Amino acid sequence: MALDRTDVEKIAHLARLATEESELPGYADDLSNILKLVEQMDAADTANVEPMAHPLDMAQRLREDEVTEENQREHFQNIAPQVESGLYLVPKVIE
Repeated sequence: MALDRTDVEKIAHLARLATEESELPGYADDLSNILKLVEQMDAADTANVEPMAHPLDMAQRLREDEVTEENQREHFQNIAPQVESGLYLVPKVIE
């Protein structure tokens, strides 16, 4: 897929990029070469290629699920402005 000057101007406008008039042909060539490379890579047959690495094949190291801090609920609720039945009361924000 070959891009021309107007395509580059549209892309630059959408991306909010400032471009010099003299640089537009070079950008068009560079972007066209990138798209040609993508087309070549897309044409490669990868049906029988096994992935070399994949993050889902890895196992997570998990830690033991144990309590590491003491319960400070009473302490924090004693300094709260309003508490009822173990819940913090806050002013209504949305009507």
